[in-house]
Order: sequence, then C-alpha cells, then structure tokens
Amino acid sequence: MGAAMCKLSDKLGQHVKKRSPGCKYTCHAACRDRVSLDCHPAGASPSSQDQLNNNNTQLPDVEKERELRTHLSREEIRQKIEQYNTLTRDHLKMTLSPSGVYTGFIKVQLELRRPVTVRAGRGGVGGAAGEEAFYLPRGATNTLHISSNNTVRQVIVALLNKFTVADNPAKYALYKRYRREEQVYVCKLAEGEQPLFLRLVAGPDGDTLGFVLREQQTGEVMWDAFSIPELRNFLRILEKEEQEQMEAVTRRYDSYRQRLQEALREARGPS
Repeated sequence: MGAAMCKLSDKLGQHVKKRSPGCKYTCHAACRDRVSLDCHPAGASPSSQDQLNNNNTQLPDVEKERELRTHLSREEIRQKIEQYNTLTRDHLKMTLSPSGVYTGFIKVQLELRRPVTVRAGRGGVGGAAGEEAFYLPRGATNTLHISSNNTVRQVIVALLNKFTVADNPAKYALYKRYRREEQVYVCKLAEGEQPLFLRLVAGPDGDTLGFVLREQQTGEVMWDAFSIPELRNFLRILEKEEQEQMEAVTRRYDSYRQRLQEALREARGPS
C-alpha cells in the first residue's frame, strides 16, 4: 500500500518531504500530520530499541531530573514529600529522616518473556538440586519499600530476591514507562539511577510514571550467560509446551473430523 500511495502522490503532485537530520523522507500530503520521524545523524545509533521508540522526547525529562537532583535542597525535598503524601491514595507514603534520606514505595510490573530459575525448597524438581524454572506471571505488579539511596541495580536485586530468583541480576533491566500527550514511552534506566527520586518528582500517579522489569534487550538471547541446569530447564519447558500444542491441534482436528463425518451421514440420509 505504501508504494501505491507514493506512486499516486507523484501523479497528483501532492507529495511533500519531512526532513530530519540524516534522512530524506517523502510522504503523502494527507499523511504529513500523522508521521513522526526518529532519524539519527550518520554514524549515530540509539543505545537501545526503547530509545528509538521514544524519539528524542525523553531527553528533556532526563535533563530535568538530573537538574532537579542537583539543585533540590532538603527543604524542597521535604515540601515535595508533603505534597506527594497529600496526593497518594493507596497509603504508600514517603518518610523523610533527619539525615535527609527518605524512604517510600515503588510498584514494579513484571514483563518477563522467558522463564526464570527459582530456588526451590527441599525436594524441588529441576535441572539442579533445589532449583526449578517456570514463568513468572506476566503483568503482575510487586511493591517494594526502598530508600532514596537505592539504585536501579539494588532494586533489581531486591525484586529477584523477593521471588527467590537465582538468575544473574545482570540479565534484567528496569525501565520507566510514562505518558505524554496520549503517547506512552518506555525508557531503560541506568543502573545508577534512583527510582524513588523519580517517583517523588513524578508524583504518586501510576499513569504519569511506572516501573517495569524486563530482560536485557540485547537483540539476541545470550545463551552463554545461562548455566547448564538453566538451559536444561528451558528445554524441558519448551518440550512441555510443544507437547501441549500438539495435543491441542490433534483435539481440534479430531473434532473437525467428527463434524464432517456427522455432516456426511446426514447428507446421505438413512441407508
């Protein structure tokens, strides 16, 4: 459809160009307001797929957060905490200590696509003694109580420990999800970022800012990072899923065959 539209626009003389540094893009005039470009100058590339999805709109927010962190006084932090506690509706309030460190709660949504290795109790079943692999419920939300000093790395470790996950924390990343002008953006957080500060600045509204735990986005699965027991557990899970799919397909076609045979008998009538 895109090629046909371009040919049509050439014939009508209605094509226009939207330009961004490093590219030349031509689109139909009627589509101009619906097109947004995320081009990068030659030689430049986004550090992750999420940065590509975010375009450059996330940069002002990052700079603003860094500036706030540098210039907020203890009194300003106290005022923001009071405002935060006034707005929160789930009683998960923040507390400021005399040292200037404050504590509070963040909610992290799990969006893991691959199974995790969990430390099991005695008698656990798995590729290694005391370990088993399974999928954590995708979309589930977990609440953590942290301090303003806790970094993204520490939050990931605490979250994995809460679920007794034995996997290397380096396999996972924490993302922030925020909404702007009816658009939802996702941005990977650096390990040194402080999630509670981001929560304080954004306020308690989960639509304004949310946290998501995902696997590291490396483009390909780094199988070398997994242990032999983990890989065996993955194979075991895949074989189980394959068997379930085969059984589902067999049941479906058995049902079709039965219906066809009944239809044939009805069409032939009494013999």
